[in-house]
Amino acid sequence: MTDVFAIAPRPAHRLIPSQFPPIGLFDTVATAADLSAVMELVGWTNDRLVTERINRLPQDEWVYGSPNASIVMAAFLHVAPGGMRFNGPDLGAWYAADHIRTAATEVGHHLRREAVARGVATMSRRYRAYAATLHGDYLDIRGQQASRPDIYASNSYAASQPFGEQIRASGGAGLIYDSVRLAGGTNVVTHRPRNITDILQTDHYEITVQAAFRTIDVRKLATLQ
Repeated sequence: MTDVFAIAPRPAHRLIPSQFPPIGLFDTVATAADLSAVMELVGWTNDRLVTERINRLPQDEWVYGSPNASIVMAAFLHVAPGGMRFNGPDLGAWYAADHIRTAATEVGHHLRREAVARGVATMSRRYRAYAATLHGDYLDIRGQQASRPDIYASNSYAASQPFGEQIRASGGAGLIYDSVRLAGGTNVVTHRPRNITDILQTDHYEITVQAAFRTIDVRKLATLQ
C-alpha cells in the first residue's frame, strides 16, 4: 500500500474540559532554561511522569512563551493511563477534528465510558473549544477501515498505539483518519507540539451523556464561563 499524505483540516477543532485552567506556566516563560526552573519552583518536577514525558520531547519541540502554550503542552504531558488511539501512556499527542460536531462526538463517547466505569446513570461536563492550525504533512488513512481493521478497532488500541508511535519515532507529523465515533467525520492526531499554531479559544459547551444510551446531548453555552 502506497502511503498518502495530506494537510490537516483548517481550522482543526479540539474540546478541553473547562476545569483545566486556560493559562499556565508554559505561557509565561521566555526560554527553555526558564521553563525548567519554573517547573521546579512550582513542583511540576515532583511529578515523575510529567518530568519523564517532557524529557522525551526534544527541547526544540517544546512550546512556551506564547498564548495557549500550556494548553498544547498539557496534551503531551498529561496522558490517559492507558494512552489513546495513536499514542501510548509515555507521551501524549494533540487530537482534533474537522468540526465541533465530530469533536463533541469523540468527547461524548469517552464521557459515556467514564459514566459506565463510575456506575453513574448520567454525566455532564463543560468544555472549552479551541480552533488551531496544524502544520505538516499527515499520513492519510481515511477510507481504509476495511484494509486496516486493527488500526480502526473500536474497542482496542493494541495495534493503533504502536502504529502511531512508530510515526512519531520516524519524525512524522501525525495522522489523518476517519472518526470511529461519527460517520463522515475526520480526526487528526499531531505528534509535534511546534506544529500547533494560531490557537484560538472559541465557545463553551456542556456535554451530557447517559450510561445506558449512546445519545450525546451537546449544548452551546450562551456566555463564556
